Amino acid sequence: MFYHPGVESPEARLADVEYVEVQCKSALNPVKGMGFAWSLNPYTGCEHRCAFCYVRAFELRADRPSDDRYGRTVRIKLNVAGVLRSELSRKSWARETVVIGAATDPYQPAEGRYRLTRQCLQALCDFSNPAGMITRGPMIVRDIDVLTQLARRANLHITFSIPTVDDDIWRRTEPGTAHPRQRLRAIEKLVAAGIDVGVGMAPILPGLSDRPDRLEAVVKAARSAGATGLWAGMLHLKDGTREHFMSVLAKHWPELVPRYEDAYRARAYLPSAYGESTMKTVGRLRAVHGVSDRRRVILTPPPEPEQLSLLSG
Repeated sequence: MFYHPGVESPEARLADVEYVEVQCKSALNPVKGMGFAWSLNPYTGCEHRCAFCYVRAFELRADRPSDDRYGRTVRIKLNVAGVLRSELSRKSWARETVVIGAATDPYQPAEGRYRLTRQCLQALCDFSNPAGMITRGPMIVRDIDVLTQLARRANLHITFSIPTVDDDIWRRTEPGTAHPRQRLRAIEKLVAAGIDVGVGMAPILPGLSDRPDRLEAVVKAARSAGATGLWAGMLHLKDGTREHFMSVLAKHWPELVPRYEDAYRARAYLPSAYGESTMKTVGRLRAVHGVSDRRRVILTPPPEPEQLSLLSG
């Protein structure tokens, strides 16, 4: 058991994150109804602690903290790369696409110490296995050498999650993540290396990041960074995520609480009437700025808690 010093941010956080080293029985997790069949997560729990993270819903179902304590403990699957190699070598394995990071960010701070994501990428590369990745972590540029090799041998697509480039919204809703501009610089470096990288502008937050000028700022930034596409999705709030996000909203934007209570009353997903205009605006902005809406790895609609249990392994 190790401890990793927390990174200071404007959002208060504890000084330490507990790392719990575990052994996993499987690396590849079968997934249904998600647009891909297999997920891989070297870690369980995420130091990024995004206020809107849909994984909080599964944490609640699994009787683990989904509130401010979420992300204070990260389980490290020490043997995940070795187990992955064993699974990829099976005669029954059909070399289907494996998506890394569907339930926890593969480039959260723990990766700096353990390098498990890099080891898994090397395994996928050695077996020429198609892969996708979802991340908010600029640390990914460390692994450009392995990613480049993998992209030459198999289909590879990376989605960088950039819900907003607004400083205030980012600070208050993504307290453990790198600044969006750092993610954009990472995209530039990956694209320059010949790697297929898109942007996921999700979740869009009603009354906050859905302003047309803020949406356009993300689309323009993605285009400038060379992203190969951009998709977008509105915020959803399942039990576990709802309680924590509403507490963040009440603390920083109390005037929006009644609006959210009305929009998400007795439901997890925003009614189409609320988000339709925003999605049309995103479509128009993509056309204006010449950004594709091509989606190679997507998580919309978001997974149900039952699916998350499969994603996280």
